[in-house]
Amino acid sequence: MEQRRLAVVTGASSGIGAATARRLAAEGFEVICAARRLDRIEALAAEIGGRAVGCDVTVPQDVTQLAEAVGDRLAVLVNNAGGAVGLEPVATAGLDAWQAMFDVNVLGTARVTQALLPALIADQGVIVFVTSTAADAPYEGGGGYNAAKAGERSLVGALRLELFDQPVRITEIAPGMVRTDEFSLVRFDGDRAKADAVYAGVPEPLVAEDVADAIAWMATRPSHVNIDRLTIRPRAQAAAHKVHRIS
Repeated sequence: MEQRRLAVVTGASSGIGAATARRLAAEGFEVICAARRLDRIEALAAEIGGRAVGCDVTVPQDVTQLAEAVGDRLAVLVNNAGGAVGLEPVATAGLDAWQAMFDVNVLGTARVTQALLPALIADQGVIVFVTSTAADAPYEGGGGYNAAKAGERSLVGALRLELFDQPVRITEIAPGMVRTDEFSLVRFDGDRAKADAVYAGVPEPLVAEDVADAIAWMATRPSHVNIDRLTIRPRAQAAAHKVHRIS
């Protein structure tokens, strides 16, 4: 039996990460599901015939253990671990929340990428960075998340230039409004009313499976094809600040 090529998805315990793990498994990859919540990724790995590796991308030892689990060759890395905390204006924002966002979205992503890059080059692999349309333009209350995702995008651009002569593809997907179980709930510290208000009246926001489908398409292009950046929004969202809502 031909050995399945290996994929890693960080932040695989819910939302886009879990959906992407399922989608890549359906494409024939053996998927390492990496996240902090071990019970969730163990259940997911059992479902899709993959492997679970507990990993907090902000902890160097966790990332070292992830690299050991991967071994010498890796076909796909989906840098999905991230998230937003709070929606306060710059003047009153808690900078601890900003630090947490930067640690996960930028430094955590860089840490995982550094650790797994040799295996990706060895397998002529592809990295998919899950950024956000928050990297495109600032919005009120988004200063910390805008900065974190713009920082991650800068990492992507620099890496692509630095590795232009290496057999590895550097790609980015920037989702707009995606309704998942946890993203807005985490952002508003468990306040369900505030989380639901983000999507109130929006006809058919994206769901995690929409983004996962796009990620799988990007990851399975021929090795000479690089999707530099793909922006994906629901039809109802023309821009970050312009969203059709039904009252």
